[in-house]
Parts: sequence; structure tokens; C-alpha cells
Amino acid sequence: MLLTLHARLGRWLQTGGHIEPTDRTLEDAAEREAREESGLADLQLEPSPLLLSKHEVPCGPTRPTYHLDVQYLVLANPLSPDAGVESLDVRWFVHDQLPDVDDSVVALVQAAGVRLGW
Repeated sequence: MLLTLHARLGRWLQTGGHIEPTDRTLEDAAEREAREESGLADLQLEPSPLLLSKHEVPCGPTRPTYHLDVQYLVLANPLSPDAGVESLDVRWFVHDQLPDVDDSVVALVQAAGVRLGW
């Protein structure tokens, strides 16, 4: 599993971000964000979403602020990632040896395991 150490939150998370005006589809946004944050170019996005998530986030002008996430499984060659400007670090982890992560990352890894058959 490729995780990024988020610069602002200081937590290991999946790559991700927001839709930009130039993104034609949700899939385009997911691929762009994965490339930007990982530094990896050779990515293959699974066509159907892996998880849908609504969760409170510690940002935004009002409280509570929520994100609505459409999460995809992205496959990549296990090359050395290159952290982008939004990440302090980017690393590969064995799916059953993750660093300290929150429940949302655990749920995403479990869903990936089901999809990949492990």
C-alpha cells in the first residue's frame, strides 16, 4: 500500500485531493492526484470506486466541515515514489504492517484486499 505522510495533518493517508476545473471525470481527478502526490507516472486506475466516504475534516471555514470522498483502487509498479509538495513522505507498506493510521485508511486497505483477493 502506498501512503503519504500528509504535510498539514501529519498523518499517513492515501493519496487524494480535490476535483479541479480541468478534471473531466472523478477518475481523472483520482489519477491526477495520485500522480501528483506519489510522483509515480505508471498508474492504472480500477474503473469502479472502491469506497464512498463522508467524514468530518479539520479544515474549512465552518464546523463541522465534511468531505465526500470517492475512493478508487490504483495499481502501480512498486517503484520508489517521490513525495510531492503536499506530502512530507511517501512510502510503500505491506498491507498487514501499516504505520499508525486512522480507521478510514484501515477500511480502505480492507476494501482493497477484498477487491484484490487477499
